[in-house]
Amino acid sequence: MNARTKPVVVIINAGAGAGHDDKAADKLRGLLRDAGLDAELVLADSGEAMIDAAQRALDNGARLVAAGGGDGTINAVASKMVDTNVDFGVLPMGTLNHFAKDLGIPLELEAAVRNLAEGKPRAVDVGEVNGRIFLNNSGLGLYPDLVRDREKQQNRLGRGKWLAALWAGLAALRRFPFLSMRVTADGQRLARRTPFVFIGNNAYTMQGLAIGERERLDGGVLSLYVAQKPTRLGLLRFAFDALRGKLGDERDFDILHTAAMEIDTRRRMLRVSTDGEVTLMRPPLRYRVRPGALHVITPQGDRP
Repeated sequence: MNARTKPVVVIINAGAGAGHDDKAADKLRGLLRDAGLDAELVLADSGEAMIDAAQRALDNGARLVAAGGGDGTINAVASKMVDTNVDFGVLPMGTLNHFAKDLGIPLELEAAVRNLAEGKPRAVDVGEVNGRIFLNNSGLGLYPDLVRDREKQQNRLGRGKWLAALWAGLAALRRFPFLSMRVTADGQRLARRTPFVFIGNNAYTMQGLAIGERERLDGGVLSLYVAQKPTRLGLLRFAFDALRGKLGDERDFDILHTAAMEIDTRRRMLRVSTDGEVTLMRPPLRYRVRPGALHVITPQGDRP
C-alpha cells in the first residue's frame, strides 16, 4: 500500500449535525488508522475555523490536507490549498457531493478514506470571482436569493432543508426577479435581462442521464449559462433544478465557454453564490479559471 504518513491533516465540519459528532469522529479515526494513515483529525464548527485549520496545517508542513463534509466545507478548505502544490483530499459527507462525484471519488466513507491513502494527485481547475474561488459553480439572480431564503426558513423556523426550499421557491415565484447585466468575454459584449445566471468550473452536461455532471475538471474553461426569459412555472423549475445541482435543457439557455469574463450591472451590490455559499459583492464581477491550481487525490485508474 502506498500509504501517506504524517503530516496528514483531516478537517471535518463538526457543525453539520448528525453524523459529525464525537462518535462519528472516533469511527473516522479508526478508518484512517486501518488505511495506514497516521492523521490528525480536526473538528471545526464554522467555515472560518475550517480555513484557519487548513492554514495551520500548511504552516506546519502538512503533505496532505483533507476535508470532510458537503461542497461548502470542501470549498472552504480548498480555498487555502489552491496553488500550494500540497495534496488535497475529499471525504464526501454532504447531501449532493458534486465535486467528489465529478472526480470519481467514492461516496462511501470507508472507500473515500482508502482513496486518501492509495489514490494519486490530479491537477484540476478552480473558478474564481473577485478573489473568491469555487470548485463547482457560481450563481447570480434567482439562485443566491433562493439559498438565502432557504437558510432563513431553516434557521428561524426550524424547517427541514427541502420544505424550506419549497417555501423559498414560492417566494421567488411571487417576486419573479430579473437581473439586467452586461457580459464581456473574448472581446465580445452581451447584454441580457434574465432571472438566472450560472457559471460553472468547466462545462456541464445538459443532456441524458448525466445532466448536471462534468466530464472533466481540467479543460481550462468556465461555462456561462444565461436563462432565457421563462414563465413563472419555468422560473420555479429553474429554482428546484438549481438546488438539486441540475441545470435543465440546452434550449433553456444562452451558453458560452471562456477562460475569463466580466459581468457588470447597474446595481451597487449583488448576491453571488459560490458552491452554495452566498456573498455580497460589488460589480463588476471578474471571473476567471485557474487551470490546474488544485492537486486532488483521486482513485488510481481514474479518467485522465
